[in-house]
Parts: sequence; C-alpha cells; structure tokens
Amino acid sequence: MDPSPTTKSKRLYQLWKGNNKFLCGGRAVFGPDAGSLFLTTFLIGGPATAFCIKMLLLLIRKDDPRYDIPVLVGGLVLAIMDFVFLFMTSGRDPGIIPRNCQPPESDESVGIPSQSMEWVNNKITDLKLPRTKDLIVNGHSIKVKFCDTCLLYRPPRASHCSICNNCIQKFDHHCPWVGQCIGRRNYPYFIGFITSSTTLCMYVFAFSWFNVLRQHGTLWSAMSNDVLSVVLIAYCFIAFWFVGGLTLFHLYLISTNQTTYENFRYRYDKKENPFNRGIIKNFKQVFFSKIPVSAINFRERVTEDDDSVMGGSDINGSFVGKEKFDIEMGGKLGKDGAMHLPSILQNLDYGSLDDNLKKKGEEKPAFDPFLFPADQEQPNSPQISIDKSNLVGDNRKQQLS
Repeated sequence: MDPSPTTKSKRLYQLWKGNNKFLCGGRAVFGPDAGSLFLTTFLIGGPATAFCIKMLLLLIRKDDPRYDIPVLVGGLVLAIMDFVFLFMTSGRDPGIIPRNCQPPESDESVGIPSQSMEWVNNKITDLKLPRTKDLIVNGHSIKVKFCDTCLLYRPPRASHCSICNNCIQKFDHHCPWVGQCIGRRNYPYFIGFITSSTTLCMYVFAFSWFNVLRQHGTLWSAMSNDVLSVVLIAYCFIAFWFVGGLTLFHLYLISTNQTTYENFRYRYDKKENPFNRGIIKNFKQVFFSKIPVSAINFRERVTEDDDSVMGGSDINGSFVGKEKFDIEMGGKLGKDGAMHLPSILQNLDYGSLDDNLKKKGEEKPAFDPFLFPADQEQPNSPQISIDKSNLVGDNRKQQLS
C-alpha cells in the first residue's frame, strides 16, 4: 500500500529494528561492529603495501625486472582480491529473514498441543505458542524454534544473532573481523576472503624470504640489511596459522555440509547429518549454486505504522480472526478443518505439482534447507511442491498493493 500524501514516508533501512548500519541509501548492509573493518583493512593492507613498495624499489633500482615486475603484479592482484572479498562479505545482506510486525492476537479457538508452551514475545496474552516445532528433513526429525524477537519460526539452520538482532538464513557465525554475520548470502564471499588472505600470506612470506636469500653474504648479514623483509616473514608466519587454520576448518565444514554454529553446538559426528549430500555436491552447493536475492528491500518506502516496516511475511504472519491457523503452511483452517490457502499462494501456478507427493507411503521429497518453515514437509499436513523462488517478492508486492 502506497503511503498517503499526508504521511511522511521513509526508507525501510531508516526504520529497521535490527542493529545494522547502512550506507549508500540502504544498498550496503553492515553489522553494528563494522568499525572493525578498519582494523582488518590495516592488518591486510599494511603488510601488502609494504611488500609492494619493497618490490617497487627493487624495480626502480633495476635489480632484476624479469623477477620484480611479475612478483609486484602478483602481490597487487592478491591484495585487491582480498579486499574485494572482504567488503563483499561485510557490506552484503547475509540472509536476514523478514521479521513479523506483531505477535499473534488472542484466539481462544487455537489449540496447539505441545509439551512446552511459552508466552509470545514474553508478553501477557491469551495465546501461547509452542517453543519448538518438529520438521522431517530427509527422514530425520529436527526442531525449529520460535524467535521471540522476530516473531516467527526460524527456518532450519537459521539462528538469531544477538549482535545484529536479526534471524539469519543458514547462520554460520558472527565474524568480528568483518563486522558482519556470515550466512546464506555471503558465505561464499567469506570463503573467498579467508582463502585469498591465506594465499597472500604465503605469497608475501615466500618472496620476502627469496628477497633475503638473493643478497650476497651470510644469512645473518642479509637479514640485517633487509629488516623489512624479515618483519614481513615473521608477520606472515604468525598470520598464516590463523587464517590458514580457519580456511582448512571451513573446507572441512563445507565437505560435511555443516556450519560453524552446528559444528560447535550439535556435533553431527555423534549422529547423522541430514543436510550432508556428499563431498562433491556439498562443494557445488556452496560455490556453484545461485545466491538467492535478498528477502528484504531496504530501500523500499514505508511509513512507521506500515506493516512492511518490519519486512514481515504472511507465511510467518500473525494469527488473525477466530479461525484456526496452520503455523507451518500459513493457511487458515475453516470450521470443517479444511485448509484455505492464503492469498499469496492462490495466484501461484500449481500445474507443476509433484503427483508423487500425493501418494501415501512413497519416498519423501528432497529437502531444501534454505526455504522457510512453511515450505518444509511436516507430519499430518498437506504436502505441496511449488516453485517458491519468487515467493518473498510476490508477498512484498501484495503488502504494497
């Protein structure tokens, strides 16, 4: 719904409830601790600049142009790549999940059996929601939690970052070095950042040693005459153990299809990982799958009392009226118990329904860990296979219409 002429509208990023910092009119999304980028930039740029200046001085002296020029160009390329991956990781929406604008309304007719029922958003209301819900993932039962802050059931593998105050799709961790959460939409760039940092460390370390060994005389005298190279050697040796170890750790996580959060919290080595598709498919999923578009348009114009100010979605929306509401499917249940599809799903093309899903006792469909809970299979609920690539975008259009 367009804001009325008498109501002053603002960009969504100006009213966003998370702790993010925005630049370029909401186009760049940073974490609240984005200031750490200056430290990271200095730690990378300082040694890289010193090394390039060293090689430039050798080139000016015409010591050995056939050696100096390629080494200088290689150092510049690696440093530029490192900074590109750094800012692509830090200034990108990591996969923020649209939050709902209001807690569910009171509804005495809603009956949701659960062993653990808690107040919604820690507020006194007549309606309680189950703290967790069970979903079936590739034959394994997993629990999804209700987020009191975002007022939604988190998708599988999502978690709420207390620093950014957002729920993040496929949450890996909050990285203080880039000042941003690492999630579904910036994880490949994060891998590129730590990999290029590791490569840059090895590059500067190796050629700094070579610069020392090129000099005449004993090793001690050569090191005394080239203090800068010695400092770079020591610095890169120490840094390599940090970024190199981090790179190897994340390559292991990718090969087993785990996140840092899951590895430290759930320990899939004690049970089967329902998301593991094999090493090759796991790597293809990270590096060759299309990165989904942001679920939130932070440049959208909204008013403070507009529901879309929270980036809310009908799928995880509030309970309204006196009809029963199916939390996972997002539809209302009539008096006859039949589920009525919400308006957002009524305009979708159901011509490609998978008939196999309707046959009882057959194999369950492949699980996509990046879709919202409403898209996941659950016991005793209608099973529908539809294309949801534009689901969030269609929902946003309906909110603005």
